[in-house]
Amino acid sequence: MPAASTAAAPTPAASAVVAHAATPATTAAAERDPRIARSRAALREAFITLVEERGIDGFSVGDLCTSAGLNRGTFYNHFRDKESLLASFEDEVIEGLGGVLAKFQNIKLRELAACSLTHRPLPMLVELYDYLREEGPFLHAMLGPGGDARFGMRLREAVCGRFVRSLLHERYQNDPSAFTRYYISFYSGAYLGVISEWIDSGMTETSEEMALISMRLLFIKPGESIKM
Repeated sequence: MPAASTAAAPTPAASAVVAHAATPATTAAAERDPRIARSRAALREAFITLVEERGIDGFSVGDLCTSAGLNRGTFYNHFRDKESLLASFEDEVIEGLGGVLAKFQNIKLRELAACSLTHRPLPMLVELYDYLREEGPFLHAMLGPGGDARFGMRLREAVCGRFVRSLLHERYQNDPSAFTRYYISFYSGAYLGVISEWIDSGMTETSEEMALISMRLLFIKPGESIKM
């Protein structure tokens, strides 16, 4: 592209950070090189800031590169456009959530109920909210009015749907019946709302508190007191 041919030569750190954003396999290399990690963080921070300020459609690749201190030519060496960069960031978050949610596979509803009755937060839920807190700035930008609406749907399925499905008896986990589908959809939407409200309100509650709230919401009955 013309922008690439007229751009100044990229620095080693700048080249490496964009490669890292495009290829998750280079994560280990980034962790070994502080320069790459700093540049990667700068690119991500610039993206989040611009989304919050202008909305996802309100800035160009040039704006992003200027804000992050990266060479525009280097960007186009690794990404087709801003959308491919966004996809790499979103995939990174979903992949990280997948690692946390894998621990939910063997959870039993009675285990969750026991924790709820004794007012103990389920450790796996605490870990989930810890991860969501770490990704709070990105999630706030993506779930906000200027973010990517499609990401909310991915988050609903990747986090909420997977969590709700893991609590079902094994004979229902792959049940195609209408009621099971709507049951999962109902609770998935509800939990996405909980997560969105927590992020939007500044994540003032601790991960332990959010785990307890999530558990209480699952077991509350119509007409019952909504106090913790």
